[in-house]
Amino acid sequence: MLTILRKEFNAFLNSPVAYVVLGVFLVATGLFVWVFPDSSVLDYGYADLQTLFNLAPWIFLFLIPAITMRTFAEEKKAGTIELLLTRPLTDGQIIGGKYLACFLLALLALVPTLLYYYSVYKLGSPEGNIDSAATVGSYLGLALLAAVFAAIGVLASALTRDQIIAFLVAVVGCFLVYSGFDSLASVLQGSSAYYVSQLGIAAHYRDLSKGLVDSRDLVYFFSVVAVALQATRLALRSRNW
Repeated sequence: MLTILRKEFNAFLNSPVAYVVLGVFLVATGLFVWVFPDSSVLDYGYADLQTLFNLAPWIFLFLIPAITMRTFAEEKKAGTIELLLTRPLTDGQIIGGKYLACFLLALLALVPTLLYYYSVYKLGSPEGNIDSAATVGSYLGLALLAAVFAAIGVLASALTRDQIIAFLVAVVGCFLVYSGFDSLASVLQGSSAYYVSQLGIAAHYRDLSKGLVDSRDLVYFFSVVAVALQATRLALRSRNW
């Protein structure tokens, strides 16, 4: 699995896709956090990074599928998938290596944003006047969100040999899991609305953004990742049916 991970990660770094993804993410978040007056921290007057944590999931919604769309679709289109699957590797090792490479690239996009935290920390009056617990929780939420989106993207890529179709399926799937249940809950009433909203990512992401790391939220994220990767495994095994 580590061999697959290194191969995939190096392939990303040797292609323009990785740099376009990282560049778009950093430029977009930088403009909203520091430049645009309606969302700029400098104009807002409060030492927090809520703009970043509200915006990042929507950017990830498109950028992570752009990373994952090639994982299996490209192998199928090039005809190398059979060669890969005949190697002394299990399906789980192949999926795990490709998935972790995509996940690590998404995490790599978050690393430069730590400079935002440092800047706001220094600019606070008094210095350090920022809710660090909520910031750490929000970063953890973004990392887990990226993990789920990457798993859904890898699944979408395993279902088709066309990268564009894989991208579109992943975007729709990520959107439904992130925001679809919230939208459905908004038209319901009573306890049913609460339980439906808990099926989506947004509710758990909001909880983590408050700095409250609840085991139920962690179990939710890990469960969605496990289900998506298991579905990817079934999609690969379908070649034998």
